[in-house]
Order: sequence, then structure tokens, then C-alpha cells
Amino acid sequence: MSSEGYANDRPTGHPNTMERRHFLKTAGVTAGLATFLGPDSFRGVEAAVSETADLTPLEAARDEGLWREVKRAYTVDRSLINLDNGYACPTPRVVTEAFIRYIWEQEQNPYGVFVDMARDRMSTVKKSVARQFGSSPDEIALVRNTTEALKTVLYGIPLNRGDEVLTTTHDYPSLVRVVRDREQKEGIKLVEVPVPYPAGSMDELVKAIENGITSKTRVILVSHITYTTGQVFPIRQISDLAHRHGIEVVVDGAHAVAHLDFKASDLDCDYYGASLHKWLSAPKGTGLLYMKREHVEKIEPLYGPTMSLRFNPLTSMQKYESVGTQPLPPFLAIGEAVAFHNAIGPKRKEERLRYLKNYWAERLQSHPKIRVYTPTAPEMSCCIAGVGIEGADPTGIRDYLWNEHQIRTSRGRYDREDTGRTWVRITPNLYTTLSELDYFGDVMEEAAENGLPEPYSRYEFDPERMRR
Repeated sequence: MSSEGYANDRPTGHPNTMERRHFLKTAGVTAGLATFLGPDSFRGVEAAVSETADLTPLEAARDEGLWREVKRAYTVDRSLINLDNGYACPTPRVVTEAFIRYIWEQEQNPYGVFVDMARDRMSTVKKSVARQFGSSPDEIALVRNTTEALKTVLYGIPLNRGDEVLTTTHDYPSLVRVVRDREQKEGIKLVEVPVPYPAGSMDELVKAIENGITSKTRVILVSHITYTTGQVFPIRQISDLAHRHGIEVVVDGAHAVAHLDFKASDLDCDYYGASLHKWLSAPKGTGLLYMKREHVEKIEPLYGPTMSLRFNPLTSMQKYESVGTQPLPPFLAIGEAVAFHNAIGPKRKEERLRYLKNYWAERLQSHPKIRVYTPTAPEMSCCIAGVGIEGADPTGIRDYLWNEHQIRTSRGRYDREDTGRTWVRITPNLYTTLSELDYFGDVMEEAAENGLPEPYSRYEFDPERMRR
């Protein structure tokens, strides 16, 4: 099932080609308005959501009046086009101002006094995050990012020599290296299975995982949404499959929390890690670690046991939060990020993000020299997608888009099992305008037709460079 008709909603007045400076100058007006309006723009979001309350999430995704108000809530720089939100998302102004307010509170008091005052507020923030994630507060820890969350799990799971950890060729290298490290030191085995991209169905993905399972498989590490092409994996099906074999499931949810509308109970995985500074738009350096209660006692903290007397160091998730002195303002401001997210509505937000992806992807995939590596069927992807141009190195495409057109993207990785496919990763966000996506489409089609100019056309495929 495709998202039919998304690309046909493109404004008819937008020219097929445009002079770049004129475009960026025009787009910059919106940024100035957003800066001027300040927190009033958040009230505008609430009002716009209220006015569209009778629309389904799919209908609301196309209501430009609603999303015009959401865009006003951000203070992004419109002199460039940021299509690299998969790295980290900008915070809406209401979150930025809360973050700054908490910093002032921190610096105006002795740090110990501020920590004491912040403790109860942190408890409230954790409850709001847990409610959003669909878990109990005592099943989550607030950490700094997905990497910290899942390195805690992957280093902490007890494994014996010969035990296997199964993952895919599209999982995050930093986490895969943890397993490789234990492979060298402890004699466990890493098994990487190739996955099709774009996949034809969810069943294909489950089958790829199933084919890699052996009697020695103890852990499956899998992404909820891959960082490469944005492929959504059917986590519940994989969890059910794994649990039938007595296997624990570790999910990399860096790109899924506040991107897809789901609850922990929908997944039934054993461990889950996410970065809240991505699609929740919380301050940078905030993340989430979830694990089922029965696993907490056996997983040691990444930084060793704590001597704190405020909690049981064996069975409390707080042991994963004890990393010494750290700034609390980013974590306190998570509360405002959750409030902003809920003001829009999780499902409404998911459908808008999917609409933005399909808006440009359905246009470009019809070009004979352009390939989109991400399916557009709604259950298979949301906002992240990979796109490539025949014969063009992805680094060349990325650098050309940025240096010549101020369009920020990230370079796609080569699949470790197939070095013949290349792409750049495109990740818009709620503040992205349709005109910006039109301009991106114009640039990509021109590059496909005429080739990249020098020096970008001389970039050559180098698999070793791509792996770094």
C-alpha cells in the first residue's frame, strides 16, 4: 500500500526551477517572523490543533494552515535548508526558553541546592516520559543518548563463550563495535544478516532475522527505524519470534521515539534505547533507556556500581543515571518537549512526517536516474529516506547539495554486504516547508539530468572511506 496522491498535492505556483538566492531570501522571512513571535507561537499551535480536531491524522497531515503555525514555533535559520534532522532535531522555542531558564536557576544557586530542588521536578519529567513511552517510571532511566543506553545493555548482558548476538547489516556501527569488542575479549560471536532495501514487506524483514537464528543465538540487536534508509522494522513480530527461542531483544529506537506513535506494550522487547534530542526535540544530550523489570538486576551500570543510599543499587533503574556531576537543565526541559509533542498529537505528527517524506520521494522515484531506497508504504517507513543518483558518489551528492545550495543532508552508508548501492539520507522535520522540498527536488533532478559539476563529479567510490 503506497501513500498515493501525496506528491500530487504540490503547490501549482512553485516554479520548476528557481534562482537560489531569491528562494533563500524569501524563505528567510518566515524565520524572522518566528523569532519575533516568540512563545505566542506555541499558543498558535494549540489553537490550530483545536481548529483541526475534527480531521483524521491523515487529513491533518495535509492541512497547511495547521503546519504553518507549527513552523512558527521554531526559530530555525531559513538561510539554509536542513534535511539532516536525523542527526539531532532543533528544539521549538518553548523548549529552548525553558532550557535557558533552568540554566539560570542552576547558576543562581549553589549547585547542591539546585540539585535538591530539581529532584522532585526530575521525577515529574520521568513520569511524563514514561507515560509517553507507555511504561512504568521505574522501568526507564534518563540517560544522555541511545549509544549510552544500549552500550549499557550490550556490555551488561551476561554471555558465555560461543553465544551469538544477531544483528543486521543496517544497524548502528557504534553498537555493533560493542559486540565485536566482546567477541575479541570473551569469545562470543557476532552474526550480521543482510536485509533487503527497500524491503518488499515486513515479512521479508522477519524472515531475514529468522534465517540468522541458531541454537546459540542469545540476543537480537535490531533497529526500530534504521539510521541508514529509514526502514521500519516489525519489532513485535521479531520479539515474538525471539521469545519463542528464548532470545532477548535489544532495540535501537534512536529514530522511533516521538517519530512513530507507539507504546512499549506494542513491542514487547526486552530493552529499548532512544535519543530524546532527535524526534522528541528535547535538548541535546538527553536519552532514554528502558528495560523489563526482570532484567534490571543482572545488567551492571556502564560506569560501575553506585554507593548512593537513595535507592537499591541492584534493582533500581536509577543506577544507570548515576554518572557523577552532570547538568540537569537539559533533562528538566524534556518536560516541555513532551508537552509540545502532545500538543500537536503523536499520530498527527507521525502522519505529517510521513507526508513530508513521501512528498519528495514519490516525485523523485519516478525519475529514471534517481533511486529511492526506502519504501513509501506507510507501515514500512515514516520521515527518513535514502536517495541516490545513478553513477554519483553519495559524498559528492552530499557536498554538492551543501556547498552549492545550502541543503544539509547526511551521507548514506554502503551496506556492509553490498557495496554497489549508494545514497544520501534525507530527514525533514515539522518546520520544513513544501517549497524547500520542491527546491531540493529541483536540484536533484537537475543533477540527475546533467551530472554533478566539478569537483563533485570526480568523487569516487571508496568502501573504506564509507565505513569510517
